[in-house]
Amino acid sequence: MAEVKKDFKKRLQEITFKALKATIKSVLLYGIYFVLSMFLASVPEMFPGFQQIIETFVIVYMIFTIFAELTSETIFQHFFNTTKALFVILYLAFSLKSGVIGITFQNGNLIIDLRSFMAIAMLLSLLGLAKSMFQAINFLNAKAETLHV
Repeated sequence: MAEVKKDFKKRLQEITFKALKATIKSVLLYGIYFVLSMFLASVPEMFPGFQQIIETFVIVYMIFTIFAELTSETIFQHFFNTTKALFVILYLAFSLKSGVIGITFQNGNLIIDLRSFMAIAMLLSLLGLAKSMFQAINFLNAKAETLHV
């Protein structure tokens, strides 16, 4: 009976620590978003829908971060990290479409080419994807080694 209580206390402390860590990470991420949104306050006036695109991205990214932290030290952590990296790649592709944004501003037309930014961001996300896949392989390899020993 005493072992069950210690095991329960240990698991409760572990879950509480994971939840606290996930909360701190999400608060920091939202804080960074909040500070950056103050600097980019005039951008939504020029780009309609910009605010909604950024907010959706931040919310979904925070959800994946929270789930990855809550499921740390399991295979699901690597699943959520992989999903987060794929989400960044796909969200960039869908939100920026071709990478060229055109705006009618007063009497002129302003065209912004973001293809190089999009390519760099996608390549960095591919590195994150590869990292999470290698971490998942390493995790499964370590699990297999402990089962054979």
